[in-house]
Amino acid sequence: MVKSSYTSFLQEIRGLIPQDRIYTDELRRLAWGTDAGFYRLIPQIVIRSNSEEEISDLLKLADRYGLPVTFRAAGTSLSGQAISDSILIVAGKHWEKYSISPDHEQITLQPGIIGQRVNEILAPYGRKFAPDPASVKSAMVGGIVMNNASGMNCGTHANSDKVLLSARIVLADGTVLDTGDDISRASFEATHPDFLNRICELRDRIRANEELSARIRYKYSIKNVTGLNLLPFVRFDDPFDIIAHLMVGSEGTLAFLSQITMRTEYDYPYKASAMLYFTNIKDACRAVVAMKELSNDNTSASEADRKIVKGAELLDYKSLSSVEDPVYLKYKQEVADASGLTAVLTETKARTREELEQNISVIEECLKTFSTYIPVHFTDRPEEYSKYWAIRSGIFPSVGGTRQPGTTCLIEDVAFHIEDLPEATADLQQLIARHGYDDACIYGHALEGNYHFILNQSFSTDAEVKRYEDLMNDVKTLVVDKYDGSLKAEHGTGRNMAPFVKYEWGEAAFEAMKAVKQLFDPKGLLNPGVIFNDDPQCHIKNFKPLPLIPIDEASPAEKVNKCIECGFCEVNCLSCGFTLSSRQRIVLQREISRLKQSGTDPERLSLLEKQYRYPGNQTCAGDGLCSMSCPMNINTGDLTHIIRQEALPKGSLGYKVGDFVANHFAGVKSSLRPVLSLANFGHSILGTKVMSSITKGMHNVLGVPLWTPAMPKAYSIDKSQLSTVNCQLNKVVYFPSCINQTMGLPKKSPVEQPLVNKMISLLQKGGYEVIFPKDMDKLCCGTIWESKGMLDIADRKAAELEAALWEASEQGKYPVLCDQSPCLHRMRETIQKMKLYEPAEFIYTFLRDKLVFTQTDRPVAVHITCSMRKMGLADTIISLAKLCSTHVFVPEEVGCCGFAGDRGFTYPELNSYALRKLRPQIEASGITIGYSNSRTCEIGLTTNSGIPYVSIAYLVDQCTKSVKAEATDNL
Repeated sequence: MVKSSYTSFLQEIRGLIPQDRIYTDELRRLAWGTDAGFYRLIPQIVIRSNSEEEISDLLKLADRYGLPVTFRAAGTSLSGQAISDSILIVAGKHWEKYSISPDHEQITLQPGIIGQRVNEILAPYGRKFAPDPASVKSAMVGGIVMNNASGMNCGTHANSDKVLLSARIVLADGTVLDTGDDISRASFEATHPDFLNRICELRDRIRANEELSARIRYKYSIKNVTGLNLLPFVRFDDPFDIIAHLMVGSEGTLAFLSQITMRTEYDYPYKASAMLYFTNIKDACRAVVAMKELSNDNTSASEADRKIVKGAELLDYKSLSSVEDPVYLKYKQEVADASGLTAVLTETKARTREELEQNISVIEECLKTFSTYIPVHFTDRPEEYSKYWAIRSGIFPSVGGTRQPGTTCLIEDVAFHIEDLPEATADLQQLIARHGYDDACIYGHALEGNYHFILNQSFSTDAEVKRYEDLMNDVKTLVVDKYDGSLKAEHGTGRNMAPFVKYEWGEAAFEAMKAVKQLFDPKGLLNPGVIFNDDPQCHIKNFKPLPLIPIDEASPAEKVNKCIECGFCEVNCLSCGFTLSSRQRIVLQREISRLKQSGTDPERLSLLEKQYRYPGNQTCAGDGLCSMSCPMNINTGDLTHIIRQEALPKGSLGYKVGDFVANHFAGVKSSLRPVLSLANFGHSILGTKVMSSITKGMHNVLGVPLWTPAMPKAYSIDKSQLSTVNCQLNKVVYFPSCINQTMGLPKKSPVEQPLVNKMISLLQKGGYEVIFPKDMDKLCCGTIWESKGMLDIADRKAAELEAALWEASEQGKYPVLCDQSPCLHRMRETIQKMKLYEPAEFIYTFLRDKLVFTQTDRPVAVHITCSMRKMGLADTIISLAKLCSTHVFVPEEVGCCGFAGDRGFTYPELNSYALRKLRPQIEASGITIGYSNSRTCEIGLTTNSGIPYVSIAYLVDQCTKSVKAEATDNL
């Protein structure tokens, strides 16, 4: 019956949802069976939704067939609330619309917007998104609100529940209700009067029970997300307000949240932070309690605004050890037992600099009664305090990355009332140690009495499972019985704490929660097993395995075995939402490796390997941006290179071809020029429209690389340029990338000279003698082979290049310039003994004082390549562009362009998806030209933006004169 219900459901939704957004294959069901928590369930069907209408239709069908549904946004949840063994509906990409009120004090959001993106949207108005979980750069609004994830500064005064104004939801029967819209409310009153009456009855019953009402207020005076949110029943009279606020922390068990309107928060312009170190964890907690009491004398401000200390994050010695904190390492050398060292990352904010300095003085005076290991030092420099907060945000993944291979990383989340903090913290630390978790750490929002503790746990034996179960029972006793705290403070109840909801809250409160669930979801189809679970052992079942991927320890790809599947990487993964994400690639390769090693299911192994080929391998750009948002710096592109290497072993035809090309590189490049010339001839004869139509058909049918009007003509360096000698004092070795040695300008180009010619003239304008390496047409950085998985050939080519550059630079005497940033990035990774530059950094460092810049008023767009981001040079190319133009535009939410070497030709759909948000911004800004520093990226950018993109060198040349020429003009 159940199987036939899924079949019927599937048949019907195919009439509603395009097939490319419905996943039933083995590969993607497994990929979506993982979130950041430590459980795994494999969904029967995964649906990527993109509209409220779709959600309504899907819920009506699920209701008809009696099939459970779970909703998911970013999948960074930690307690098993975003996984399902039934129907999983994803509402991430395509759910990113927003609007801001005229006074900027309210913002309306769809659930798929990343929390940090909301802050970026609000920043120009001096406002911010109030909830600030450590995962704010990866978590989406829907998950933040539905879990009531609060974070490091918002406490209970500015969490989602306190700043929510209205919600637009889809109920289990498909009904849409907007609690902030009068027409929607009136319609709901007419169609669901009994529903509203029952909300009011429940409200009145709770309020009539004075003991229960008092308990609700007491429990929510600290962070608490155990069970459903009962606070709305004592805070609000209006049933629609109660309904809206019941969504907060409901974890998808009551309805689908399609839109939320929230108050924004004032973003203090002046901030300072200090890392305070105490030699005893109790002293650290006592200092936190003292700092929480500090307030200014502004009686017109709210209580929260008057608080001087806005955040205090505790990090115990194991947390400090996991991130190799230098102060901890120093302390460890000085004492026999460093286990007492505790840091408290403290933050204060103000409206003026004077107020900030006064706040710091008050805090320092308060701390004089405490003994700190090092003197108290506050910094108001963002470049300094941002490093502190980055350490704090990365604790969970960093500790998880240090776990023993094959173990699972768990994170628990409790809260105590502030007056209990010193004793409760010490008790918790001792309890964890008593159960033998020697590598566990405690950290978190001490100012709110909220702690996380991380356990690296094996579930390979019954004894290990029993150890975890015993620990959780003791935690329950400590938190609930001794201190009446919260078993879940901000990570959601999920499956992890579902068996203990009644224990923490008591019979009356739990019955009220069940009544709410019954009202909203009478058939129990929305996220079953989460918050409400009749299995007392559900928290010790369905653990997620983390098997090892066999990779040589010397390989950079070996880092993937440290992945805890937190999902922080996905915000930078360009194929996330298109095929697979970086996290999902690791999940799948772990399962493939497990099947290979066990030999238990060869048919499933073969199926997964086949299904992985396109979404996992061929559409992985390998750009490495995923590593920039991963606290463990894991580059999934390295894993992809290993997979490609295994597919092209030495002796295979593909490897032999690659080896031949490497050994005859100059000749192969020469053979490509006639192909480019032929394409240009066809373009001239047929015209753009016909040429595009023919080549698109050839690409779709025959798989040949896709031609676009941005395709360049053939180019060869004029040999006379290679022997140019100016005998200047300043010299530079210029290595034009193989691409720029071969490719010139497209048929319709806004510039007249190929890049190599332009770079030479610009360098000479700046007074530099240009030196070229010998046999330049044979040289390559190796990126071509690395991207194909032929890593040994790539390294061989890099070594050849290094030798030629070493000779040309007279053993590193002169700087080396490469005109292609991705090539330069690989050169820096493989060549260490010379100073290597791409155009923007070289010009900004060496030519800026030798050229006179005259800004143009023409607006220009700048694309920051992946390699520039990874090299930390994003600000450099922007600063250089600002020397040239008064209006420099960097498009938002455009990361890697997805061209990925030659993949923009062979898999142009990846390039198109990566740049899907570019053209609308370009058109809205009225920009007619863009600049970057990678020829292949510029081809893809031109194709997908509607404007030409060329090298930043052209902009600099256009806007500059040499100092000497300027002096002559002024005579």
